[in-house]
Amino acid sequence: MLTKIREKSQGAFSWVLLLIIVVPFTLWGIENYIGGASEKAIASVGHKEFFQDDVNRAYQQYAQNFAGMNIDEDILKKQALDKLIKDEVLLQTVEAQRLAATDADTKTFIESLDYFKVNGKFDKKQYQTLLASQHLSSAEFVQRIKKTQMMAQFQRGIVESSFATPYDIAHFFKIENQQREMAYITLPVTPTHEQPSAEEINAYYKQHQNQYQTKEKVAIEYVTLSLEQLAKEISVTESQLKSFYEAQKETFSSKEQRKISHILFASGAGLDDKTLLAKAVAAAESLKSKSFEAVAAEVSDDKASASKGGDLGLLEAGVMEKPFETAALALKLNEVSKPVKSSFGYHLIKVTDLVEKQVKPFEVVKEALTKAYQRKEAETNFYALIDKLTEVSYQNPDSLAAVSETLGVSVEKTADFTRDEGQGIAQEKSVRSAAFSEEVLKGNNSEPVELGSDKVVILRMLKHHPAATRELKEIQPEIVAALVMEKSQQNVIKLAATLKKQLQAGKTLAAVASEQGLKVNAIAQLNRNNTTVPAQITQAVFKAAKPVAEKATILTVAMPKGEQAVISVNKVIDGVMSDSDKKQQDLAVKNMGNAFGEALFSAVLNSLQADADVRVSLPSKQP
Repeated sequence: MLTKIREKSQGAFSWVLLLIIVVPFTLWGIENYIGGASEKAIASVGHKEFFQDDVNRAYQQYAQNFAGMNIDEDILKKQALDKLIKDEVLLQTVEAQRLAATDADTKTFIESLDYFKVNGKFDKKQYQTLLASQHLSSAEFVQRIKKTQMMAQFQRGIVESSFATPYDIAHFFKIENQQREMAYITLPVTPTHEQPSAEEINAYYKQHQNQYQTKEKVAIEYVTLSLEQLAKEISVTESQLKSFYEAQKETFSSKEQRKISHILFASGAGLDDKTLLAKAVAAAESLKSKSFEAVAAEVSDDKASASKGGDLGLLEAGVMEKPFETAALALKLNEVSKPVKSSFGYHLIKVTDLVEKQVKPFEVVKEALTKAYQRKEAETNFYALIDKLTEVSYQNPDSLAAVSETLGVSVEKTADFTRDEGQGIAQEKSVRSAAFSEEVLKGNNSEPVELGSDKVVILRMLKHHPAATRELKEIQPEIVAALVMEKSQQNVIKLAATLKKQLQAGKTLAAVASEQGLKVNAIAQLNRNNTTVPAQITQAVFKAAKPVAEKATILTVAMPKGEQAVISVNKVIDGVMSDSDKKQQDLAVKNMGNAFGEALFSAVLNSLQADADVRVSLPSKQP
């Protein structure tokens, strides 16, 4: 439970980050601030209007969070629109309160975004290229980031000010660690020999036609823009490669490795600095007649390494204190340092193994270097072509010919595939999702579909095979089997209800089980995390009312395969904080406080939306 609370609290600012990452920087999904005078707004928040393009983009981005899930498209569209409205309500609220983000904080945040990094570091050229591909100036982008930071500031002010009281924590563990004494029997489904009539078969067929349909299928044609393919077309000269090699030499270099040992004379044992230094000097003198390993074993205060002859393993830069590291890096193989002072005391340091830094020759890395150079040079063109691709596709929505001509690539085709599976490019969930989108099914080109970070496709429908109801004669055996199972399940439900009444009247579970030839499963101290009892039973037991006046609570639960569990809850034992719980108490206080804060923020945002001038004017059917 604490883990679940922790996961919930970590998502507190995820929607704010989505504003930064998804809205401004999906390659083709920038926010639309231009509304045509003749186009009617779909929704408005105060002075801000949202048009169909805004709503479409909001849905496309929001739906990506639920890719592969069987969620109704109309529900997702309504949720996406509601999120778009809530974001604008919050933005207008923080602007009205005159919250602000500093230039320094904004600069630090922008430089931390992976979108603008090359080899792990902020790259100004990458920054400018990506902004240009979105038709954004640096000033415009910085202003958007500042607005988002203001929104996050408002959210943090609510979430981080919430807290959990000692009562909340005690109550949480009382419920979380509660145990219940229970017993149950499982009634199996016994197939009935009664066959359904023709009237029952026909009625069932009419009522359940949706269950007996062929799957909807489409076939598509598509055009692919690939960074890898663009890179292959980049010509590179020997001199360009050699210049690139010099600039990227560190990439093809192995770091120097040093294995070191030390003898430590530790401070803090009542000895002054002068005495410690004298001991180190004496030990250094003894090394003339004894091995380093022997002296370390005899006199080193670092007992862990002393037992291994002073061995500390490989030296990693930045791990040791600077004086220690500087001395160790200056030593030659098998050379022993003079006494080196650190906050731990005095050290004698020895390099026991040395692998010098090596740089791979140009000829060895030439092939990899060529690919890296080509990819680097192709990236700018890649982002520019995405922009061009979107524009051409939008201007020619009923054909891929213009897109194909622009890219100089052929149009490819797929076989039929369903919403759930396909072959080739249709194995990609994002492709299937786009293929079955309403816009594509209408006959238009799709929005660009991103496949990884270096490939984009635009697709359109070739063929569409709607779902169709199968003929009764084809599926009659399936219907007969379903009706037989349905009647069998109804029989076991009736039996479970009868046994429940008998138990409530005073009959024992052992007696009922004996009559049915079943085994009683008894658990004296069932907890919420029990894995030996089916999850459906555990959940039902902990939702059940407490026994009153020592009279057991009787309930029945449907199991996954149609069986019925008849359960007797005999006793409830309140939970207490264990020693391990007490160790996590600070974490529980923090995470419960965050969870309360998130709930409060959601309530505040709903209240702000209720008070705002929000208007929604949806068409009869959303796009």
